[in-house]
Amino acid sequence: MTTIADFTATLPNGESVSLADKAGKVLLVVNTASKCGFTPQYDGLEALWRKYRDQGFEVVAFPCNQFGGQEPGNAEEIESFCKVNFGVSFPLMAKVEVNGDGATPLYSWLKAEAPGLLGSKGIKWNFTKFLIGRDGNVVKRFAPTDKPASLERAIEALL
Repeated sequence: MTTIADFTATLPNGESVSLADKAGKVLLVVNTASKCGFTPQYDGLEALWRKYRDQGFEVVAFPCNQFGGQEPGNAEEIESFCKVNFGVSFPLMAKVEVNGDGATPLYSWLKAEAPGLLGSKGIKWNFTKFLIGRDGNVVKRFAPTDKPASLERAIEALL
């Protein structure tokens, strides 16, 4: 059975990291963008990270430029924007594609494990969120319109 531990991600500096390092944690995996109407959700994601990180929770953000070109910057620009404007301290990964032939294997798996509305496999927009349990399995998919604070009960149930 495939779990999050079977995947790798790339850090902004180009280094590949195994997501097996996240085993035993509750994760919130989010595709993000700096110039989106939902960008202020970085504040809520940071608040969740700070509130629950000592209990084994982590937010992992994957910047993506596939929706309206809303993440045009390079890794350094994205990281700087997130830190300066939102005080982001949770892990930011390198920019990825979440849909189409160039979608990362991680996102192909996430979409298959937790389809969207009416069984849709595609990611519809920035700030789609996937909640992963300590066992590495996808528990639930949340829409871009779901504010981070509204996920607290689901996160607490897994902690």
